[in-house]
This record gives sequence, C-alpha cells and structure tokens, in this order.
Amino acid sequence: MDNGSTETKGPSRTAMMAAAGRAAHLIVDRAPHLFQDTVAETLLGERAAELLSYHRESGDHPVLSGTRSQVSARSHYTEARLAAGDFEQYVILGAGLDTFAYRSPLAGQVAVFEVDHPATQAWKRELLAAAGIGDTAVEFVGVDFERDDLAAELTAHGFDPNRPTLVSWLGVTMYLTESAIAATLDTLSRLAPGTELVMEYALLPELRDESGRVFAEFALAATAGQGEPLLSFFSPESVTALLNSHGFTVADHVSQQTAVDAALWQRTDGLHPVDFCRLVRAHNPGRTRI
Repeated sequence: MDNGSTETKGPSRTAMMAAAGRAAHLIVDRAPHLFQDTVAETLLGERAAELLSYHRESGDHPVLSGTRSQVSARSHYTEARLAAGDFEQYVILGAGLDTFAYRSPLAGQVAVFEVDHPATQAWKRELLAAAGIGDTAVEFVGVDFERDDLAAELTAHGFDPNRPTLVSWLGVTMYLTESAIAATLDTLSRLAPGTELVMEYALLPELRDESGRVFAEFALAATAGQGEPLLSFFSPESVTALLNSHGFTVADHVSQQTAVDAALWQRTDGLHPVDFCRLVRAHNPGRTRI
C-alpha cells in the first residue's frame, strides 16, 4: 500500500510495508507461493532485516499475514494480465517500491512508466543505487495525484496515448479523496482503445468478511498513526458506477480468493485470503486523446 506522499514525512511507511510483505511471502509462507518478488528484499537495503523480522517473529498476526496475502495476490493478478494482453505500455500509478521493472523479463517488452510523488521516486532511486540495481528499464514520472496534471507528466516522459496500455493502480485509491480518484479516471479515460485498468479499492465496512474486519481493526489505526490514513471506501456497485461515469466498461471485480489460481490457496500454512480490498478490471473507452 502506498499513497505516494513523502513530501513532509520522509519515506512512505506503507510503501516499505508492501515491499516487505512481498519479500516476506517467500521467506515466511510455504510453497506454493502466490507471487515471487525476488528483488524486494534487496531493494529495502538496510531496512530489510528490521521489516522482515516482524514477519519472521509474528507472521501469523492479522496485519502481517493479511498484508502478505494482499500484496502477493494483487501483484500476481496484475502481472498475469500484463503477460496475457497485447499491451505496449505499462503504467504503474503510485508505484512505491514496485519491482516489476527490475526483475520481470516483460520489462524489456513493454515501456514501463512508474508514476508517484517526486519525493517517493527520489527515495526509491537512492535505494536502487545503493542496491546496485539499474533503473534504465523504466521512466519515472513525478506526480502528486491531488494537484498535478497526470496526462502532461506522462507525455513529457515519452508516453504515447495512442498505444494500448495496461494501467496498474494498486494500493493507492484508498489513500485519496474521491475527487482525486475521479480526476485520475478522467485522464485515463482518454487513453487509446484497448487500454485496460486494474484498480484496487478498499471495501465498505459492512462488506468485509471476518478476516477483513480483523485486518481493518489493526490496519486502519496503524496507517492513520503513520500519517497515511485511508480516505475512500467503496462497494463493487459504487466503483462500477464511478468507472461507468468516466466511460469505462467494467469487466469484473476480483477478490483475493479469485485473484490467483484456486490451487494456490490449497495451503499447509496459515496464509488465507482477506476480503478487505478488491480489484476491479475495466476497459478504456478510447475517447478524445490526451
């Protein structure tokens, strides 16, 4: 989870926790793994030992196990969509410490644009340099979602609005106001026909399952205490209405349970799906170009 805002607080704690969750999944949880992020631990650098120790020592805690299932399932689903589609560009909104461009062979086949707050990106590039990880396979697009012109920033960095694109928007919308979400959707609605959006959203309290309610009890207080409170919650119906109002066609809503192959949830450890956040996959209408 990452809202991409480090302007006054320093490095995003939620970005670090998401990366630690992906890294810890390979260490704490048994095979079969939902997703394999082989770079996250290295990218975390000197913070890795501390952040991973929480998972090693208390991996069954609802926030820690729930984070591992959330970040692993959503990454699995989104990168599988990228591999299955005929996309020429991959835009990662609120990229945080996403590692796709530094580990996936697909990074050499599509143009990758990481969009996040400039301060977050500067911090990430310092981590990449310290880890000896090259960043030439990605364009860094600095944007404050509440204030900046996403379209202008993307095109200034070589993005072609006429080429089919997969847009990944994971772990972000819950940290934004609905007006900021709507403004971003308005920009995305003007991308080329064939563009697809995978967006994660937090469920309204009454729609969460028991695991989701327990996760929320701990997670909402923790993120607020770190200065990164959750601001927006939706039902699948309200997300569909919001996307439809910007011309998108919703293909499906995806829970953690259905984001990965069913066999991956046939586990011998305690990892299980948590219905706190869901993904929505929508097709772009290809309106007037940006």
